[in-house]
Amino acid sequence: MSGVTVFGAGAIGGLLAARLAASGVEVSIVARGAHLAAIRERGLVLETADERMLTRPRIVEHVEDTGPAEFLVLAVKANALAPALPALRPLVGPETVIVAALNGIPWWYGYGLEGKFRDRRVLAVDPQGALWAALPPAQALGCIVYPAASIAEPGVIRHLYGDRFSLGEPDGSRSARAERFAAMLIGAGFKAPVRPRIREEIWVKLWGNLAFNPLSALTCATLDRILADAGTRAVARAMMVEAARVAEGLGVRFAIDVEKRMKGAEEVGAHKTSMLQDLEQGRPLEIEALLGAVVEMAGWVGAAVPLCEAVLALTRLRAEMR
Repeated sequence: MSGVTVFGAGAIGGLLAARLAASGVEVSIVARGAHLAAIRERGLVLETADERMLTRPRIVEHVEDTGPAEFLVLAVKANALAPALPALRPLVGPETVIVAALNGIPWWYGYGLEGKFRDRRVLAVDPQGALWAALPPAQALGCIVYPAASIAEPGVIRHLYGDRFSLGEPDGSRSARAERFAAMLIGAGFKAPVRPRIREEIWVKLWGNLAFNPLSALTCATLDRILADAGTRAVARAMMVEAARVAEGLGVRFAIDVEKRMKGAEEVGAHKTSMLQDLEQGRPLEIEALLGAVVEMAGWVGAAVPLCEAVLALTRLRAEMR
């Protein structure tokens, strides 16, 4: 098997691929279009405030020409996974570690979950079970993405801030595979803690995304404007309180309270959420993994989430009407 294959060489995938390649890891990237052409011709460039670095990871245009990866990093939007399955299947072997660098509730979430929801699929993100079948949850390694990056131009990634990728096994173990991938990330200059309760960190990040992303799509406002307006701030807070009841019903313990999480969002400033950027660029919205799954799981635990349900309905229609 090859070393690390990054599927989705956009901003985050490109950042990972460039840093790993520069550190000496054998890296392949699956790209397409103008981005692919630029990387093939000139290499993959990573820009920061302090440097401009040229790297040359291996380019994979036709996945059938390569074999299964040792580590397959999924660096795409959650709603792009199902359409990508034909391209992903040749990259997944029985020993492949699938690093799920995704926002929101991942397809593997119910795998090994303690209690009555053990191995229950989240239909909002995997309605037909295609992801569960093609990307076996037993091979998944949770990964929470904190860096921010952008594609400055085809073949050029701009790293804006952040250097942490939290990792975790669904069963909470400190496995050799998690340690090995963490060591690769650390060698590439990232922080890569291996967490025993990765679902709790998934929820802390999701806590803000489930509210601020759809509200930004509905209002076309940046994060600072949503938080500065008393009305939209109150809506976001109420959605987060509803979501906390869902998470707690699933056994999640929050290490911070809602006010601290909102303060963290305030510190980001005049930021366009990823959902607002997708809306403006005519791309599908990542609404199901961020909010649809939360509303679905509210039904699992019997939690009332009327505001989350209302915002979900509005955002789904907003996506259709754009």
